[in-house]
Amino acid sequence: MNEWLTTVMAEPAVLVTVAIVEGSGPREPGARMLVTAGGQVDTIGGGHLEMCAVDVGRSMLRSAAKLPEGVHARLERYALGPTLGQCCGGVVHLAFELIDASLAEVVASLRKRWREDSWRLSAIDGTPVSLLLDADGAVVAGASASGGDALPSNHPAVFGPAFPAIDHQRGTHILRDTAGRRWLADPCLAPRAHLLLFGAGHVGAAIVRMLGELPCTVTWIDEREDMFPPTIPANVTVEATDAPEALVASAPAGASYLVMTHSHALDQRLSEAILARPDVGWFGLIGSKTKRVQFERRMAARGLPEDRIAAMVCPIGIAGITNKLPAAIAASVCAQLLTVWEAQQTAALETKAAPVRLAASR
Repeated sequence: MNEWLTTVMAEPAVLVTVAIVEGSGPREPGARMLVTAGGQVDTIGGGHLEMCAVDVGRSMLRSAAKLPEGVHARLERYALGPTLGQCCGGVVHLAFELIDASLAEVVASLRKRWREDSWRLSAIDGTPVSLLLDADGAVVAGASASGGDALPSNHPAVFGPAFPAIDHQRGTHILRDTAGRRWLADPCLAPRAHLLLFGAGHVGAAIVRMLGELPCTVTWIDEREDMFPPTIPANVTVEATDAPEALVASAPAGASYLVMTHSHALDQRLSEAILARPDVGWFGLIGSKTKRVQFERRMAARGLPEDRIAAMVCPIGIAGITNKLPAAIAASVCAQLLTVWEAQQTAALETKAAPVRLAASR
């Protein structure tokens, strides 16, 4: 997940960010990749656009020492159809930033803060400035090219007295200050999707491997500590416990749940604990239609409301995939989870959010 962020670069690099997409494009605003003299990390969508971006990034690296003072970034416009011959047909604007000491500090800080909402703010024109803001608009990392501590967010040499607010709803975008200077406003938001996965068997392990590449966090739960593999994806937290119901009780509101333990009795207890919560984002239980009928009868006998029982997804996975290989089940279930999470994210974005205004530096 986010290779551009998790990869620690040992050589000079350029950070390429999709800043604006007009019409159809291969990736969304906020997609990023790193370009080095001999390679790249992550992707902005592949194809001719990515080839051109790599060329521009390497050209910046070759000429870095000769660039005029104050030049460290640029914004390039690409018409995908007329210019690049790509079928998307839209227009994509890419921001290119040389990773200097200030931007390297921002990326390093962001790497530690990936579970918290942050905003990158970088000057495209004029004196190089790279800053990292928290969700309240306070500067937490970064500085100008002149060095020194992080600049106060009201520093007149950087922002001026009437620097515009960063619009949450726009996502990654280009804004202009009162002097006409362009800035890249780039949200680096914590993953909204959180899954509690009960069961460390073959299917659970296959699901974790796939989710390790996706924008989510996972709490992986099993009482058998020796079932967990030695290497765990960075977005996964392991909980070896013989009291898994307690983790249901302490889970955040809106979380997703996936139950696939080695015991039907434990599956039953977990299912009842999950459905007793009114704020479940999604709940899936591995099993056949017969298992569902059995669980429904037991839950009804224990007084669980019909509408809560109906919210249980069992069998799990998308329709049409009948292969029982753990990897096939994992692919089907992860596709189902992505569908749920993207719908939830769309609904959340439609809720009006207040713009981020720069606050006093901490």
